[in-house]
Amino acid sequence: MLIASYNKETMGDILITMIRPDAEEAKIEQKGSVVRIADAKTNETTGFNFLNVSEIFEINGKGPITLTQEQVKQLNATLSANGFEAELVADERPKFVVGYVKSTKPHPDSDHLLITETEVDNGETLQIVSGSPNMTDNIKVVVAKVGAIMPDGMIIWPGELRGVESNGMISSGRELHLNNAPQKKGALILPDDFVVGEAFDFEKGNHIFD
Repeated sequence: MLIASYNKETMGDILITMIRPDAEEAKIEQKGSVVRIADAKTNETTGFNFLNVSEIFEINGKGPITLTQEQVKQLNATLSANGFEAELVADERPKFVVGYVKSTKPHPDSDHLLITETEVDNGETLQIVSGSPNMTDNIKVVVAKVGAIMPDGMIIWPGELRGVESNGMISSGRELHLNNAPQKKGALILPDDFVVGEAFDFEKGNHIFD
């Protein structure tokens, strides 16, 4: 997994990358223009910050960044040059996709959560626990996959809800910050012209509530 974010206006010329969730206690190590963040207990790397990243390659835009294979290769070369292990792996797959809820069943330890089997891209089916009051079988939805950065900055990691594994999040229009979306709980149920498995088109999605 590789999550990357860049915002020169607020953070300066720093590319933030994450490959694991933040640890309870972090260890920080800087060598040259690279800062390594690791779990203080296990020493597993959770991410790297690349200072003055424009000296490595140019980034257009701000917010979540999808790094190409070539950019990851350049970052790994920078890690090696600064004495760190080159452990970044490119992930160019879309993180917001059109999903199809194939089935739902009650959560064994909750009266409002449902366990869904939801098809996403490449024919993959994910188990996602949802608390949406309108959740049901046979609907098209927007799935924020593991590694997605939500518009409010929240990162989607693998997790559990009351002891049941959940890999991703079925999103509401409000959570996706879509234009005119109802400001209440509930999965965004997509019209039929959205294709299961394709990347979710935010521009198209902004017209759903017109």
